Amino acid sequence: MLIGLDIGGTKIEGVIVSPSSGDVVKRIRVDTPKSGYQAFLSAVKSVIDSLMETTEVQSIGVGCCGSINRTTGKIQGANILYLNGEDFLGDLRAHYSLPVALTNDANCLAISEFETGAAKEALNSCLAVIIGTGCGGGIVIHGNIVDGQHGLGGEIGHNPLPGYEPEKDGPTTQCYCGSYNCNELFVSGTGFERTWAQKYDKLSAKAIFNRYADGDKDAVEHVEYYADCLARVLGSIVNVIDPEVIVLGGGVSNQSAIYPLVEQKLKHYTFSKNVTTPVKQALHGDSSGVLGAAYLPVMSGLVQLG
Repeated sequence: MLIGLDIGGTKIEGVIVSPSSGDVVKRIRVDTPKSGYQAFLSAVKSVIDSLMETTEVQSIGVGCCGSINRTTGKIQGANILYLNGEDFLGDLRAHYSLPVALTNDANCLAISEFETGAAKEALNSCLAVIIGTGCGGGIVIHGNIVDGQHGLGGEIGHNPLPGYEPEKDGPTTQCYCGSYNCNELFVSGTGFERTWAQKYDKLSAKAIFNRYADGDKDAVEHVEYYADCLARVLGSIVNVIDPEVIVLGGGVSNQSAIYPLVEQKLKHYTFSKNVTTPVKQALHGDSSGVLGAAYLPVMSGLVQLG
């Protein structure tokens, strides 16, 4: 059996996966602590320990926001801010004798969707993008995850929003990463709420989409604007790697209204105006990241399945 963990800003999810069938045989979810790293590490260990109570497992795979700095071995670029600068992988390996592997949560999304999900028909490539609490990406080229020299492969959330204009996109805003007008500030779920609040009252993304479904003029305009921002972001990536398919995961990806809008607008932001790249919802839904995490030690060569 394989343990997979999907760690985000709101929840820590752990599963046990049967490698023979791919089925999830046990699942645990807890809230992500807000207080700091030690509370977070304790919560992660409690999930792993609970999963291991009744089942013998071969490995632990972790999908987490941010990435590992190859020089220091420490987390960088995480929107769970207290994780940055911590040796999270080292702390887990020191506590457990099992093989442990860790990668960006969006890489895990890309792994699961390319292998068995919405991108399974792709021969060589896909782009997977998380639009939830934050925004990250995972890139598969020739069947392999592109991690990069500095562990930054796919970190599209911290490119500047293409075509940014204050009149259209609001005042210049600094991201927690230190840069300005990052994609994450516009196309994540929190970014969707932030740009709404700049014009109107403070509402949750769910409430805004409910208004959209009811035909509210302001909500319709805002969802159209969001789709335009996302198309700008995706178009800039299509111009670089031209993936066979784009898969969206995370909370906002569950809103079916965005897909035809993004596909329609995408061609306006690519070199060729005849682009027909499909934009699909993750087939495995909320389980995409955790399934990819479970298989990460296998793909990394840390574990061989019999």
